[in-house]
Amino acid sequence: MALPIVYHPNYVAPLPEGHRFPMPKFRMLYETLLRDGVADIAQFHTPERSPQEWLELVHTPEYVQAYCEGTLDAKAQRRIGLPWSLELVQRTCVAVGGSVLTAKLALQYGLACNTAGGTHHAFPAYGSGFCIFNDLAITARVLQKLGLVQTVLIVDLDVHQGDGTAFIFQDDPGVFTFSMHCEVNFPGTKQHSDLDVPLPEGMEDDAYLQTLADYLPALLTDVKPDLVLYDAGVDPHFGDRLGKLCLTDTGLFRREMQVLSTCVAHGTAIACVIGGGYADDLQALVYRHSLLHRAASDVYRQFRL
Repeated sequence: MALPIVYHPNYVAPLPEGHRFPMPKFRMLYETLLRDGVADIAQFHTPERSPQEWLELVHTPEYVQAYCEGTLDAKAQRRIGLPWSLELVQRTCVAVGGSVLTAKLALQYGLACNTAGGTHHAFPAYGSGFCIFNDLAITARVLQKLGLVQTVLIVDLDVHQGDGTAFIFQDDPGVFTFSMHCEVNFPGTKQHSDLDVPLPEGMEDDAYLQTLADYLPALLTDVKPDLVLYDAGVDPHFGDRLGKLCLTDTGLFRREMQVLSTCVAHGTAIACVIGGGYADDLQALVYRHSLLHRAASDVYRQFRL
């Protein structure tokens, strides 16, 4: 058995020419993993669209309905930053289904990766920062509702704080939120995660990885999660347009190996989503995202999961 990876062709929806959200990266990531021999076609699992009741475990029925029917007001649309379309509704709901499937596969096999996900800026009643529905939060709630997990640890290493996720679970003892992010970056108003580690601008590989090592093993011991949901955003990279940290490709790969091997060695299942990444060079960006799947494949083989 090889590493389970989740992908759907609907992970890509059309956006206007020149839009700054790199929508093609999801299809390109899938193609790169196949082309480079990181994965073969048999490893890919196809998710189904998440039903509305899953979305409403986190989001208000009014917001879910308004978004899905295209009746959100212009201000709410601007806050999301993505122009509404039926294709984007489908993409959003399928991506949430993908994260739920990834988590189920992780519980079954110990480790699994999505090729999308990490929409951590979405709040219960509104979307923000290219995030419409919060797939991390929905996944945690769905799995709890199904009785598959009791305690979830969300490890968010996107360069931006997981503010929506922090807000959603601020009074929920069943989900522990850990966000390690650039302090001087979006969102302007931070929320309170269970553990926030704000980082100074310009932090490089070794300091970043040492900081992570200072927190992650202790969290696994203290929280005792049934599952880790890992947001592996690659926007801490020095070449990212929205990042302000200075990790290299090697640093990102070391980070993925560190997170994955720490969790797996601890005996904790881990489900991974790709998070944010913004660069003019799409090929370079897709390669950065693929480092997660390359590391996960190595760890999966190493531990013979």
